[in-house]
Amino acid sequence: MVCSGQWTVSRPTFRNILVPVDGSAPSRRAVRVAAALARRLKARITGLHVITPFEAHAYGEVLPAVITLEAFERHARKTAERILAALRKAAAGVPCECRTVWETSAADAIVNAARIHRCGLIVMASHGRRGLERMLAGSVTQAVLAKSRVPVVVCH
Repeated sequence: MVCSGQWTVSRPTFRNILVPVDGSAPSRRAVRVAAALARRLKARITGLHVITPFEAHAYGEVLPAVITLEAFERHARKTAERILAALRKAAAGVPCECRTVWETSAADAIVNAARIHRCGLIVMASHGRRGLERMLAGSVTQAVLAKSRVPVVVCH
């Protein structure tokens, strides 16, 4: 941009903040950070819970070793509702819309949701996995950082 002797600094406007949640303690911290940011910036929050077919358990709840597909889906929906209800409660006073998606890749679901809902910022948790655990479980946060076209705030 060429200006005649003046510099125009544009700062990003974050009108909609995407907050992916999984019910973990780091995820709850990310919700608090996003809610504080949204209040300060007069933004809204889009909460997202991704259910993957490989999800073996929800935080604090262990599923039986053998489970039917119907029982898994019922359990996953119930868990998603609980997690998103907690997000709504923590974001009290901030306009908040919540979604649950079924996707094989949580990172892809997060990046797609940011695009679809026109989010200018993603605030998410990192579980801090290292070494073998990170290799086996993968890092959703790392994949989002690599794929996202919008800024990402990572909370530990």
